[in-house]
Amino acid sequence: MATETSSCTGSTLLRPISDFINLPLDQVNFVVCQLFALLMAFWFRLYLHPSKTSPFVRHVVATLLGFYLALFCFGWYALHFLVQSGVTYGIMIFAGLEHMHKYCFVVAFGYLTFCQITRVYVFDYGMYSADFTGPMMVITQKITSLAFEIHDGLACKEEQLTPGQKILAVRKMPSLLEYLSYNCNFMSILAGPTCSYNDYVAFVEGTAYQPRHLESNGKENGKYKQTEPSPRDDVIRKLGTCAASLAVYLSLLRVCPVEHIIDNTFVATSPFHVRVIYLYISMLATRPKYYFVWTLADAINNAAGFGFNGYNRDGTARWDLISNLRIMDIEFATSFKMFLDNWNIQTALWLKRVCYERCVVNPTAATFLLSAVWHGVYPGYYLTFLTGIAMTMAARAVRHNVRPLFQGTATHRLVYDVITWAGTQIAICYTVVPFVLLAVGPSLKFYSSWYFCMHLACLLVVLALPVRPRHQRQKEQQQHNSLHQSPVQDGNSSLLTTDNNCNQKQKTT
Repeated sequence: MATETSSCTGSTLLRPISDFINLPLDQVNFVVCQLFALLMAFWFRLYLHPSKTSPFVRHVVATLLGFYLALFCFGWYALHFLVQSGVTYGIMIFAGLEHMHKYCFVVAFGYLTFCQITRVYVFDYGMYSADFTGPMMVITQKITSLAFEIHDGLACKEEQLTPGQKILAVRKMPSLLEYLSYNCNFMSILAGPTCSYNDYVAFVEGTAYQPRHLESNGKENGKYKQTEPSPRDDVIRKLGTCAASLAVYLSLLRVCPVEHIIDNTFVATSPFHVRVIYLYISMLATRPKYYFVWTLADAINNAAGFGFNGYNRDGTARWDLISNLRIMDIEFATSFKMFLDNWNIQTALWLKRVCYERCVVNPTAATFLLSAVWHGVYPGYYLTFLTGIAMTMAARAVRHNVRPLFQGTATHRLVYDVITWAGTQIAICYTVVPFVLLAVGPSLKFYSSWYFCMHLACLLVVLALPVRPRHQRQKEQQQHNSLHQSPVQDGNSSLLTTDNNCNQKQKTT
C-alpha cells in the first residue's frame, strides 16, 4: 500500500494508481490534475482563443476548471478558497480605498494562518505533502498584490508611486468574475505562480502580445509583430526539465535523506568535511521536487498562451514572464542574493512589492519575517528565515568589502567566483535545514552539531565589516541605472520584469 501522510480529502478515484506506484493519493491527485490542466491549457489556447470568444467566456471557463481541479484534489477544503476570496473582495468593494489594502492584507493573512494552524496542530502535524493551504498561499499573494495595486491606482497620486508601481497599478475595480478568475483559474490554482492582475487580464483579453513587439534596439519588429508566437518549443523544453527533475529527485532522495545529517552515529563517526559534503548532496536532492512543480506550472501557463515576455535579439519569443526559477543560476549562484533572486522568483517579487519597497523600518528583516509567516507555522520555517537575515547581512558585507579586492584580473575574479560559489551553496544548505526538518528539536540538534559555526561567522562578519546605509546604496544604484538604462521596453510587464529579474547577474556577480 502507498504510504499515506494523511487521509486524503480529495477524490479517491485514483487510489489503485496510488497503491500500484506506492505514492500518497494526494500527490497522485496533484500530478494527474496538473497533467489534465496541461491538456486543458492547449485546448484553451486553441479553441477559446481571444479572437474566437469573449473575455467573459474565457474567465468563466478558466474559473470553473480551476474549481473542478480544486475539488478533485482537496474535496470540501476547496471551499476555503472561495471564502478567502469572497471576504476580501467584499472588503475591496465596501471598505474605503485609503485603507482597503491594509484590511485585505490582514484578513487574507489571518485566514491563511488560521487554516495553517488547524492543518498542522489540529489535524496532522508533520504532514509534508499536497494540502489545501498550498493553493491558499498563492491566492493570498494574489489578493494582497491586487489590493495594493488597486490602492496605488485609485487612491494614490502619480508622484507617490515608483515606476514599477505605476505600471502595476489597477485603475478600475475588477468584477467578481474577473477577481475569481484571477485567483482561482485552472492554470495556477494548484501550484501558482502568482502574477500581476494587469498581466492576467491582458492575457484573457488577448492584448498581451500587442505592446511587446519591439526588438532589443527599440525598433518595431516587423517580422514578428503580425504573428502570434507559439509556446510549443518552450513547453516541450520545460516538460523535459520536469521529467529530468523528477528522475533526479526520485533517485537521490532515498539514497541521501536529509534526516541522516542529525543521526548520532553519523555525526560521531564522520569527519567534518564528509558531513559538509553530505549536507550539500542531501539538500541538493530536495531541490528537484520544486523544480518539477514550478516548471510544470510554468509550462501549463505557457501552453494556455500566458507568459509571453517579448522577443530575444534573434527574434525568438521569450516565455518567462511568470517563470518561477532559473535552475542554472541557482546551482551556480555565487552569492546569497543571486540564489534568492533566482529561486521562487514570483514570490520574491511579491515580497518586494508588498513589503520591502513599502516598509520604512528594517525592510530586510520585515521581508524575511513576512516570508516565514506566509510559508506556515512550522517552527523550522522561522529558524530558517531568522538565519537567512544573518546570512543576508553577512553576504552583503562581504560583497561590499571583499569583492573589490578580487576585480583586478580575470584569474582573481575566477578565484573569487569559485570561493563564493562554494560558500554560498554551503550557507544555503545550512540555512534551509530547519525548513526541511520542520521541528525545533531536530533543527537545533543539527546546528549544535555544527557548533553554530555559520551563525557565529555571520555575527563576526557583520561586526567587523562596515556596510553603507541603505539610502546611500539606493542612491548609488539609481545613479548606476541612469548611466546604463536601456531605452528598450518590451511592453509594460517586460519593463518590470527586466528591472526585477533579468539583470540579476549584473547586480549580484
